[in-house]
Amino acid sequence: MKIAFLFLAVCAVSISLNAQLPHSTYWTKDGNGYYALENNEIVLYQLPALTKKTIVSQKQLTPSGADKSLAVKRFFFSDDFKKLLIYTNAKKVWRYETKGDYWVLNVENNNLQKLGKDKPASSLMFAKFSPDGNNIAYVSNYNIYVENLATQKITPITTNGNRQLINGTFDWAYEEEFFCRDGFRWSPDGKRIAYWQITANNTKDYIMLNTTDSIYPKVIPVEYPVAGEKPSSFKIGVADITTAKTKWMSVPTDSVWGSYVPRMEWAANNSQLIIQHLNRKQNVSDIMLCDVASGNSKTIYYETDEAWIDILPLWDDDYTYGSWDWLNKGKEFVWASEKDGWRHLYRISADGKSETLITKGNYDVMRIELIDEKNNYVYFDASPENATQKYLYRTKLDGTGSLERLSPLNQRGTHEYHLSPNAAFAEHGFSNYFTPNVSEWVSLPGHEALNGHKVYKAVESADSTKSNIQFFTVKTSEGIEMDGWIVKPNNFDPNKKYPVVFYVYTEPWGQMVKDEFGAGYNYLYKGDMANDGYVYISIDNRGTPVPKGRAWRKSVHKKIGLVNIKDQAMAAKEILKWNFIDTSRVAVWGWSGGGSATLNLMFQYPEIYKTGIAVAAVGNQLTYDNIYQERYMGLPQENKQDFVNGSPITYAKNLKGNLLYIHGTGDDNVHYSNAEMLINELIKYNKQFQLMSYPNRTHSISEGAGTFNHLSTLYTNYLKQYCPPGAK
Repeated sequence: MKIAFLFLAVCAVSISLNAQLPHSTYWTKDGNGYYALENNEIVLYQLPALTKKTIVSQKQLTPSGADKSLAVKRFFFSDDFKKLLIYTNAKKVWRYETKGDYWVLNVENNNLQKLGKDKPASSLMFAKFSPDGNNIAYVSNYNIYVENLATQKITPITTNGNRQLINGTFDWAYEEEFFCRDGFRWSPDGKRIAYWQITANNTKDYIMLNTTDSIYPKVIPVEYPVAGEKPSSFKIGVADITTAKTKWMSVPTDSVWGSYVPRMEWAANNSQLIIQHLNRKQNVSDIMLCDVASGNSKTIYYETDEAWIDILPLWDDDYTYGSWDWLNKGKEFVWASEKDGWRHLYRISADGKSETLITKGNYDVMRIELIDEKNNYVYFDASPENATQKYLYRTKLDGTGSLERLSPLNQRGTHEYHLSPNAAFAEHGFSNYFTPNVSEWVSLPGHEALNGHKVYKAVESADSTKSNIQFFTVKTSEGIEMDGWIVKPNNFDPNKKYPVVFYVYTEPWGQMVKDEFGAGYNYLYKGDMANDGYVYISIDNRGTPVPKGRAWRKSVHKKIGLVNIKDQAMAAKEILKWNFIDTSRVAVWGWSGGGSATLNLMFQYPEIYKTGIAVAAVGNQLTYDNIYQERYMGLPQENKQDFVNGSPITYAKNLKGNLLYIHGTGDDNVHYSNAEMLINELIKYNKQFQLMSYPNRTHSISEGAGTFNHLSTLYTNYLKQYCPPGAK
């Protein structure tokens, strides 16, 4: 139930052979340069001078007999930089383009060869070089293959794969909620492959219907375990690439409830794997070592939380695509925990017998940017003083240092960094609510600009007085203080009354109030809300993933649909006391989790909200996937009433205002059944509303000619009709 229209930043990252990284900019090994794709050619920029050199030309990327070069989507060098792996003809698997064709270019002799010639077009996934660069492994049709580049011999590592027995990749729930896509790892010596096998044959299918692409509807089954259903089972195997024989690891699980392994890597050696094992409720985490010879496993680090334990990609992007932060030649690793009330980093010994707190203080580590073991530093994002902003900090990796801010003090807002492996350089991006996005290259730790002081100049020329966006805090009658932004109408007159539109998400997966450019922009509104005379507001309630500590974020445990909704409503009550707010014209809208919040606000607090527009909403929490919903709400078998209490359909009978409900019938994330369950409740109590179903559209409602224009027009017309703009 993630918020829609999130865009992934293009990251400059070091090359990894562990898992395929979906980025398009890559650092050189020494960190003094980076490779980029420009005009379908690969170029090398050397730092600090930013001199440019073409490394691979279009001619080199043109197959024999073809009249044009491959359309490169991504590229990956072998460890010795003598071969180049090219990804092209990409196709979507659910949310991301993870299936396509792969080619290998021998940079020394310009030989260009296609991989998987006996496989269907655009069917290869996650191809990556072996450490010695002589082989490529990839997934096709739920099986893992190894292809020898010299002989082009293809060896199947698994042969039993199908939609319900998945090798080397994952089912829908793992992919959506754990960011697990690439499901296999080369051993450091290149002799073996460790991989996940997901068995989904006991996972019930959600039956989707494609009613638009043919005269007769097509049935599309998707293995989708809803809250209360046992997860798909997992196995971790290690296969010898010569014999294709697999040794299965002995990982404990609960035979009744099931469990999860969201992370698995080689343990900085060829003889062990390291995994994170989570119980069904995701509030007990075991870091385990698996002996690949015997298959035996043992716990080396154990953690519990009364609510839930956040998964790794929330604090280290690398973990999304496969890696582990090892120190001291594999004798220690870096881990994050909220056990002292804040998300802090720890140094854990490989046997789990000792740990050292690295970061100290009343602040959250928002994201690890780089671990520079050579110079004893860890670089990370944090914002100890303002939860709407983000800055680069560093501290000593051995836990002896103090917090050191590297982002310039005069650049207040949101910073993004992609650090070189040697921590000498970084791609730096910056914006705040009145300064458009700008990027530059800087040297560290002094933060000196290398290409024209672009951020400094942007900040100097930006004028906050020309923006009608303001950040504020609001304190409710219960003493809860929340951050918000407000966009006031153009030519604002404090002596007049204006309609207010609240933009909400409210759940643990979305921070809305960020000091960055674009804050306050309504992408669905056709026109200019400020010019038309609307007050536009968003507020981050308790439970949203802002850097305010564990207690803030986890206060919604088993109470989503109640605590977050009450916080929003109580904040709205305070805002409605402002003299310039017209309390008869109050609207609320949101998408996905924000759609659910919109429904709950309209139904639970009808005296406040007069108009609502809910898009792709979960109307019944029991219909959403088990990983997400059980993480935050518990197990329906134990506390089903909490799910009922937090679900909009429970309160649908209270609707008094104007409701527009929008949903795509092809939504594989929040299924269309949510819409129909809600519709039934509204019909039952004779509650009139407007419905717009978008045929065969997914959760983003973005497919098909004219879709966005239609959606935007619908949204805008409804808002103007039932919450008219302008001062009174």
